[in-house]
Amino acid sequence: MQQKTLAMKASFHRGHSSTIIGMSDDPLSDQKVPPPPAHPTIAPRTDFRIGEEFGTAKRNLPPAGIVLICIAAVAVILGIFAFTERPKPQGAGSIDLVTAAEVPGQDMLLAGITLTLRNTTNKPLWIHTVKAQLTTADRNTFEDEAASAVDLDRYYQGFPALKESSEPPLAPETKMLPGAVQRGTIIVGFKVTKQAFDQRKFLSVTIQPYDQALPVVLK
Repeated sequence: MQQKTLAMKASFHRGHSSTIIGMSDDPLSDQKVPPPPAHPTIAPRTDFRIGEEFGTAKRNLPPAGIVLICIAAVAVILGIFAFTERPKPQGAGSIDLVTAAEVPGQDMLLAGITLTLRNTTNKPLWIHTVKAQLTTADRNTFEDEAASAVDLDRYYQGFPALKESSEPPLAPETKMLPGAVQRGTIIVGFKVTKQAFDQRKFLSVTIQPYDQALPVVLK
């Protein structure tokens, strides 16, 4: 009986050991092991150049040749505009005839100047002043304002040579319509001898209209 009991205990211990050995297996051994994480992808390096980011004159400006052509074109346009819009005299004309008579005992002479004046604008020309300028051979200059129109007859009586081929007086305050042409005579005096006057280098008449910056110069 004792042997049978010992045999049963031995059998119980073997079965219990088998059970313990079977339960000692790792329950996670049947699960799949996840793969190791992949290495992160590194983006390629990009060089940052601030000069290229904000631009440079070489990259942003047009070629120098085009710039020079544009500047030249603008200069030509401005030049044409300045030329066409510049102030111009309101008239034109010429000196047609000059006569001279010495004044006895005064070392001077009177000159009768007959001229033609044209109003070349589209508005009336209103004469303000009329003056004559003389440059002698030795480069001395003289200027005199035209005598009053009411005095011309008196000059003609005293110096008949001045009346030859004369025209009606061209006096200040004369008004000329646009496109009008007028011939007239003025009388001026210069402190020179007749010989010096005859050998003159230059003689001109300057007519200054009202409300005009530039005078009309006749030669």
